[in-house]
This record gives sequence, structure tokens and C-alpha cells, in this order.
Amino acid sequence: MPNLADKHCIPCEEGGKPLTKEQATDLMEQVAGWILSDDATQLTRSFPFKDFADALTFADKVGKLAEEEWHHPDLSITWGRVDVTLSTHSIRGLSESDFILAAKINGILANV
Repeated sequence: MPNLADKHCIPCEEGGKPLTKEQATDLMEQVAGWILSDDATQLTRSFPFKDFADALTFADKVGKLAEEEWHHPDLSITWGRVDVTLSTHSIRGLSESDFILAAKINGILANV
């Protein structure tokens, strides 16, 4: 199986099919630390930091990556924490691009 972090996100067409719960579960081994929602429509992860400035720096890096990949997560920034939620809105569920972005975000964390 190719490394997700080496791939690039591709846009999904409205009306496309989201990943099944089984397909999403299979990809979870490549996105350590992420949580798959019970209905397999979202990936979430909380990233702790020592202060607001570090959280904001990380969120900015995630934002730049999202623009490069043209796949955008929902971000919540609070003191010492960034919460990230991934889902492909156009298909109302998860796509491989959500897992690709999750793997790339994990890579950012490794370099913070």
C-alpha cells in the first residue's frame, strides 16, 4: 500500500461515494493518533501545545498545507490546543484525500 503522505489530494465530485466504514478502518493504520467517528464520516484529532503561540503556528502550517493540497479541514484553535476535523463535504463522508491530509498533518507535527 503506498504511503498516504506521499500522495496528493484530489477533488471529489458532488454525488460521489464516500469511503465505506471498512475502507476507512483499513486506512486508519496510516494516520496514527486520529479518531474515526462511529459513522465513519469524520476524522478528528486534538494536538496539544505548550501555549497559544505554538498552537497558532501549527494551525498556520496546517492552513498552508490545506491550500497546497486544495483540501480544507475544520480547525479550532484554543490556548494550547488545535482540534482538526476532516471530512469531504461534497460527498458527505470521508474520501482518501481526508486520510492523505491527516498523514501530511502528522508530518507537520513531527517537524514542529
